[in-house]
Amino acid sequence: MTMSETPESRLSRRVMLRTAAGAAMAVGVAGALPATAAAGGGHGGRRLPKERIAVQLYTLRNALQADLAGTLEAIADIGYRNVELAGTYGRSATEFRGLLDKYRLRAVSAHVGFDGADVDQLIADAKILGYHLADCAYANYGTIADWTAFAQRLEAAGEAFRKAGIAYGYHNHAHEFQAIDGVRPFDVIARHTTRRNIHFEYDLYWLVAGGVDPVREFRRHAGRVRQFHVKDRGADGGFADLGTGTIDFAEIFRKTWSGGSVKHYIVEHDQPTDPLKTAEVGYDYLVGLRF
Repeated sequence: MTMSETPESRLSRRVMLRTAAGAAMAVGVAGALPATAAAGGGHGGRRLPKERIAVQLYTLRNALQADLAGTLEAIADIGYRNVELAGTYGRSATEFRGLLDKYRLRAVSAHVGFDGADVDQLIADAKILGYHLADCAYANYGTIADWTAFAQRLEAAGEAFRKAGIAYGYHNHAHEFQAIDGVRPFDVIARHTTRRNIHFEYDLYWLVAGGVDPVREFRRHAGRVRQFHVKDRGADGGFADLGTGTIDFAEIFRKTWSGGSVKHYIVEHDQPTDPLKTAEVGYDYLVGLRF
């Protein structure tokens, strides 16, 4: 995006978005690509079903705030049919669902916090918005006792969601894998919640940043991991567009396929400079990946 270009002007060129981003991939990204994509080329012929690919709308939060309808339309133009929600940008659940329907987008998941929230209202909104999986996006405590209490509250919330037909889970960052008094908080969450009520949404970037092997962690909780946040890590340790960083997603996907137990592969970038390009590059990368 040039200094004179605004989010609104970029959105006004929605029809050109896919062509422009595709050209960027061809002339800018492909030549310097990726250890990630290069590593994926030799693993075989499996590819992700498009219906399992989604984008976390937090990635596009600035564009959504500038032009909600235009950005949703642009996401659909890229090829996405599934999104994971992170708020409704001042719209009611009914209003937001109307926009999703207008642009043929489906909410397959959402980040919704339960602590201090009206769980019954969250469930009511979920039924309107249409998603059947939801996740607690973040928690951080300084003691194992506090993590244990959190896990117990998480389990209770998960039970309420399950009884309403919605699977509830926990989304990790890196700190849950840093031991406190010799105990990893993530292990506390796993131990004090049940498979029946709480699944896991693994953020692959944060697993790597936390110094753990995503495949090993997946196998520790086989059958309980239902979603991946597919977020790349640059050589400097920062966030990167998919396929331009250092994480070998093809290897991870191949070793965790397990008959397709992971339901959603969700493109995410916490700090994109050009959110729509990031979404486009991420979609094309996952559609083209072989593993």
